[in-house]
Amino acid sequence: MKRISSSRNRCLWSVSVFGFMGCLYCIHLLFMINQSLVFLPDETSEFPNNHDHNDDVDLASEEELKFPTFSSTGLATDGGANLLQKFLDKDSEIRTFIFPDATNAIDPRKGNDQFYYYPGRIWLDLDGNPIQAHGGGILYDKISRKYYWYGENKNGPTKAGLIKDLPRVDIVGVGCYSSNDLWTWKNEGIVLKAEETNKNHDLYKTNVLERPKVIYNEETGKYVMWMHIDNGYYNKAAVGVAISGSPTGPFSYLYSMNPHGFDSRDMTVFKDDDGTAYLFYDSLHNLDMHVSQLSRDYLHVTNVVKILVGKHREAPAVFKHRAMYYMITSGCTGWAPNEALVHVAESIMGPWEVLGNPCVGANKIFRDATFFSQSTFVLPMPGAPPGTFVFLADRWKPEDLRDSRYVWLPLTVEQEAYSESPGDPVIPEVSIYWHKRWKIPYKRSSNDSSSKFLIP
Repeated sequence: MKRISSSRNRCLWSVSVFGFMGCLYCIHLLFMINQSLVFLPDETSEFPNNHDHNDDVDLASEEELKFPTFSSTGLATDGGANLLQKFLDKDSEIRTFIFPDATNAIDPRKGNDQFYYYPGRIWLDLDGNPIQAHGGGILYDKISRKYYWYGENKNGPTKAGLIKDLPRVDIVGVGCYSSNDLWTWKNEGIVLKAEETNKNHDLYKTNVLERPKVIYNEETGKYVMWMHIDNGYYNKAAVGVAISGSPTGPFSYLYSMNPHGFDSRDMTVFKDDDGTAYLFYDSLHNLDMHVSQLSRDYLHVTNVVKILVGKHREAPAVFKHRAMYYMITSGCTGWAPNEALVHVAESIMGPWEVLGNPCVGANKIFRDATFFSQSTFVLPMPGAPPGTFVFLADRWKPEDLRDSRYVWLPLTVEQEAYSESPGDPVIPEVSIYWHKRWKIPYKRSSNDSSSKFLIP
């Protein structure tokens, strides 16, 4: 074999070094571009470029979201403890980051940071108390022209549950808050109260009431609440129904049922544009998801279809955009966070297809844990372009459930996103964007100097 001269060897070595350095520079440049795409708003995107002010969104940097003991895969380097263990450990070094103290609370009584959402911070009502509306949903009432936020009031001591590693709070009831702007909330009280004496009642305080949702029936003029009803062992697995003539209650509890004879756990209700309503619920011990059309009075189920068969998903949040139906779900890991998935269907009865994890921004740990939260509802964003929504989620605090937090973030749907190959159907893209500080694009009223958005 011919030997290469030393001068040629040095030349090749120099070329190799400079080539290697150039390659590193290109990788660094691509990384920086990628970081800007991950953490900064796209100048042409519907959100947040439609805000009135450039400072409406404050993005978190990689440095602020990096836990010193965790790798990018979410696994710790200190003894092999994983992310879920860290989250569940109340003495973990990450807890003060995930659950900021009361000094940083969102307080509508103060003028600073008006209308800004800070996901994960304590959120106070107009009385200065932490909002108690966990696992809840939002109803916009066209009659009163107000928003109503219903959810579990967990303002009681957290105690050991009858199931190991599943702490609980006795039923207090369903809390209700009203608002004109989705940021300033007035406490309307407990609109469905726990039963204190009758141990055989579904709402007896040692039982379980979760994920209440309210829809309005135009034909009957009634506000109808559906909720998950269970006992302490979680083997009743039913849905409960209550009605009221007012959005602020009181609601009268009617009954519970196992829809079509199936067990029902995490659930939600969805009202379509034509007034038809549907119940979505986990069944067969969270193995499948079922969807049932409700009767015209919204008090009973009619037909049933199995969807997401064998997928082990829970915490459904259903919404619609341009004749397509979407659903955010979580995995089944108790109070601990996990990766969200988004599903899409042309018919609400399915088939439903999985699009993947919708979380964008922050870092891989946050995205894989749905920003340390679990889905509960998706609301069209007032005053924003079509396809823009607000994603509502709970950041559960297992050792003190009353101090669980709310994570509200912007969600967008791009229905002409991409296709896998020319001629194939277009696959929509759903994105939930992480922001440590953001607000809905408000519009100024000529008769009011305060910020207001358009009521739908």
